[in-house]
Amino acid sequence: MSAPLPDPIVALEAARKATTAAEIVRLIREYDLVRECVPTQFLTDPGVWEALLEKMPLTAMLRNLATMTRVGLLAPMSAAVRTVCARLADEAHLKKARVHPIAVLSALKTYQQGHGERGQNTWNPVVQVVNALDGAFYLAFGATEPTGKRHLLALDVSGSMSSGTIAGVPGLTPRVATAALSLVTANVEPQHAFVKFDHGIQPLSISPRQRLDDVMRTTSQWEGGGTDCALPMLHAAEVKMPVDAFVILTDNESWAGKVHASQALEMYRQKMGIPARAICVGMTATNFSVLDGQDAGSLNVVGFDTAVPQLMSQFVAD
Repeated sequence: MSAPLPDPIVALEAARKATTAAEIVRLIREYDLVRECVPTQFLTDPGVWEALLEKMPLTAMLRNLATMTRVGLLAPMSAAVRTVCARLADEAHLKKARVHPIAVLSALKTYQQGHGERGQNTWNPVVQVVNALDGAFYLAFGATEPTGKRHLLALDVSGSMSSGTIAGVPGLTPRVATAALSLVTANVEPQHAFVKFDHGIQPLSISPRQRLDDVMRTTSQWEGGGTDCALPMLHAAEVKMPVDAFVILTDNESWAGKVHASQALEMYRQKMGIPARAICVGMTATNFSVLDGQDAGSLNVVGFDTAVPQLMSQFVAD
């Protein structure tokens, strides 16, 4: 006698044979069927999405806001909108789900545009959801684990940082992303400092209480010529600033200046006696890197998406 099939297999088979949306709704509620197991023909039904939303993980909810709006589930003053907004306003829930602020910012930029970058899908963004996403960006700072290391964030403020998009997210330019990462660091890491640079360098003051648009105005006020990624290490050595982690945020349109960035990092280590690590994040992918790929204390990041901040934290924390 064969053993009975596990519940997930039973539910999957039943979903495959279903002929009505009501059958799918029952399976979702009875077996916790997830969106990936729902046949495509039922994914335009608002009732199906309403059932999915009841236990939908937060990260999945962020990914599916546009779809739930397009099918009519998320509409002004609807119960589903109240549910979504309540979850986005729940700081404990954001922390438990380990949602990084950059993931929320990416969802916000995509949703408020009202159309996808690929395909013909469009939707009318619900104002309450847009506002809830904006608030969740700041609440999600609490979901980010500090490394406890001394950080120096160096923001490339050259003119090219205002162009291009990151990870296909509309409106998420290198300048927006660097401003957002700076705010995250200011809120999460107790020991931090900021500089802005292109072919010169200046200290930059960023408060944890600032808003993203305010930080962006600050980083847009000084745009010069080319980009010298060695300057953060040279500056820190000159002013004798103790740094465990240099984080250079650039679009990788860089020239090396008088000293290569890798040489500047090694000079800093020797002068300060600190085995500092360095991360160079090329917000837009290019065919060259800034730091020495053979140096175990250096990390080159080519391109940027919502997984990068966690990778950076793990590298810094060793």
